[in-house]
Amino acid sequence: MSSGTSIRTTPPRPPRHRATAALAAFLLPLATLVGLASAAPAHAAESATATYSKAADWGGGFEGRWTVKNTGTTTLNGWTVEWDFPAGTTVTSSWDADVTGGSGHWTARNKGWNGTLAPGASVTFGFNGTGSGSPSGCTLNGGSCDGGSPPGDAPPTAPGAPTASSVADTSVKLSWSAATDDKGVKNYDVLRDGTKVATVTTTSHTDTGLTAGTDYSYTVRARDTADQTGPASGATAVRTTGGDPGPGPGPGPGDKVKLGYFTEWGVYGRGYHVKNLVSSGTASKITHINYAFGNVQGGRCTIGDGYAAYDRAYKAEESVDGKADSWDQPLRGNFNQLKKLKAKYPHIKVLWSFGGWTWSGGFGQAAQNPAAFAQSCYDLVNDPRWAGLFDGIDLDWEYPNACGLSCDTSGPAAFRNMAQAMRAKFGNKLVTAAITADASSGGKIDAADYAGAAQYVDFYNVMTYDFFGAWAAKGPTAPHSPLTSYNGIPQQGFNSDAAIQKLKAKGVPGSKLNLGVGFYGRGWTGVTQKEPGGTATGPAPGRYETGIEDYKDLKDRCAPSGTVAGTAYAHCGSEWWSYDTPATIAGKMNYVKSQGLRGAFYWEFSGDTAGGELATAVSNGLR
Repeated sequence: MSSGTSIRTTPPRPPRHRATAALAAFLLPLATLVGLASAAPAHAAESATATYSKAADWGGGFEGRWTVKNTGTTTLNGWTVEWDFPAGTTVTSSWDADVTGGSGHWTARNKGWNGTLAPGASVTFGFNGTGSGSPSGCTLNGGSCDGGSPPGDAPPTAPGAPTASSVADTSVKLSWSAATDDKGVKNYDVLRDGTKVATVTTTSHTDTGLTAGTDYSYTVRARDTADQTGPASGATAVRTTGGDPGPGPGPGPGDKVKLGYFTEWGVYGRGYHVKNLVSSGTASKITHINYAFGNVQGGRCTIGDGYAAYDRAYKAEESVDGKADSWDQPLRGNFNQLKKLKAKYPHIKVLWSFGGWTWSGGFGQAAQNPAAFAQSCYDLVNDPRWAGLFDGIDLDWEYPNACGLSCDTSGPAAFRNMAQAMRAKFGNKLVTAAITADASSGGKIDAADYAGAAQYVDFYNVMTYDFFGAWAAKGPTAPHSPLTSYNGIPQQGFNSDAAIQKLKAKGVPGSKLNLGVGFYGRGWTGVTQKEPGGTATGPAPGRYETGIEDYKDLKDRCAPSGTVAGTAYAHCGSEWWSYDTPATIAGKMNYVKSQGLRGAFYWEFSGDTAGGELATAVSNGLR
């Protein structure tokens, strides 16, 4: 898209939140993997290795990564990597492992979700550090990091997932079933959001000093008499009582977010206007609208398409209130129609979303001066011409410190710094962000400090769609928005549940996460196999773009022929499509509630039927 004042009849539809098969989280090439072994290990690692690489170096700091691989023939249950850094080198933050230490010695233990490794499997965790030293004296489960003979004493098993009771404003009681060990269990570590908060000898603990109305995640791990630590238990989410929903206006603690994107360019070839939200019945079934998109240029928030936004004159039959625009009124276009919509439906909050797939290239420059960028956005969002329309701002950066349509190298802290500046400037107005759902090891979720930024945002819209599509022209065919993994999925970590669980494990509360739903399908042609995993010859034809089609067109053109991983797929003739239906959306909304998420959002309104059946399914599912 480009901004301008002339009307466009058939503008291109920008691709939305596309996940590519070949991920590139950092531009700098990885250093050669180096295996480090201690001179005289006390115990040998159980047929496993740990290798180190430096993924990035920015002078006074760096990103390091360890890869633990099971080289044996039996499952590895739990791993602990220890190493030494020379004076002046230290760890400042970490992900995908619990890293503790100081005075030159550091210890990394698996998370509850990545401690079990099948033969041949591997897992990577990372950290940011200061200094320039290299690790030495590495041990893995007490043995050499380059492998060795099995230890004589196995670590304890994982305890049962803790059960929460007596939940109060500032405390919660946790109980769990005991772990087992061949030599006996000595005690248990209780971890809150991945950080150890207590060590107890019994199978219960009351955690105190909590914050009212706040989400926490608890796991437990056992230690045997030889001080070996076993894998963590399954995680249990707890929300303390009391409190409020956090900064900014919006739904109360018991309400769910139901957010839809309104695309600026939809008023052209698609003929979708704000009035359609009323005629379809959708306006009464949503809580928020994200207006997409504003641009990011020269370190500032700027207008996307001024004609569509505030200049286009609406006829009476097109207008929300049935009144035509006059030639001399100060505000027309989508913005005026949205103001009329809010007058009719005052519960709706409207945010201005900046960036998107096409316009994220400007965020890198903006990140160099977050305060100035926030000021420019605040000034534009609150421009006197549309004063009172917007309830906040949405940042749609695709992707911080990673690659989308363009690549960014701003560093892991850039997104957190930007979110902090936005919160400082916007105060009690809403500050939200659309973020990646790439949960692969070392992928886009790992590239930025989304957990650190979470304290400054009201919620994240996790883009749990576009995992797979016909940019891989020959397939394999795969659903673009799977809720869970399934046998044969082309890429591990490319599913909604993997993204939600990884963000939670990093410390993002479930109450700040919205699940994404696509009101469209992605498809291939030249496909003979009905089930996922077939080969193709290219993208299927689409009305606005090959390989993509609105739900309203697909539901009759290529009806569903099966479901996989919580979403639907369809095979008709030589075409293969995947998309969500009211039935699969109902299942996804059950997931939202079971996971304690803030709600759901969808891209975008114009893909729905004239009667808004998908928006209705979202609303009904979150009652």
